[in-house]
Amino acid sequence: MRLLCSPTSPFSSKVRMAARHLGIKLEEIHVDTNAGPTLLIDNNPLGKIPTLLTGDGEAIFDSRAIMHYFDRREGGLYPSKRGRRTEIEVLEALIDGTNECLLSIVYERRLREPEKQHQPWIDRQWTKVSRALTHLDAEPPKIGKKLHAGHFALASLIGYLQLRFEGQWEGDYAGLTDWARKFEKHFPDFPAMKPQV
Repeated sequence: MRLLCSPTSPFSSKVRMAARHLGIKLEEIHVDTNAGPTLLIDNNPLGKIPTLLTGDGEAIFDSRAIMHYFDRREGGLYPSKRGRRTEIEVLEALIDGTNECLLSIVYERRLREPEKQHQPWIDRQWTKVSRALTHLDAEPPKIGKKLHAGHFALASLIGYLQLRFEGQWEGDYAGLTDWARKFEKHFPDFPAMKPQV
């Protein structure tokens, strides 16, 4: 299977970590979404990553759809009990939404001239991020014997914060930095697979 992805993307990171955990071999193809490469556009009309190309010719996107595909194929990313599964799915949705807010801030700062950036909009996105981080810091997913989708989602979020927002969050959310250290003990590949340049 081939994964169209980017090493800086938190959504790509989540999928890559989950695949590594499950023993799913992926050929990673790094793409620049801004360039709109044909391989990506032909397989995902939205031109977004990650996009998984299966051996059967299927194109699967977005990251949550890929995670569920992995779970149906190998099992282990989502609990079998309905209530617990819903809890993990909601956690993943919260984290993915937080990453979307962070990406919006990065794009606003990177793609617009400073005088055209809309600071109130950036502030509104950061307010959402702060609420989510406060919730996650107070109630991070417990790390037991089995890792699940929520663990990989949170690890990718923390990795993205470390990459793009260094020095802007750590002091307020020490619980999340502690959680990342615990996660790394259970998933030693975290430093190499978290979002990075």
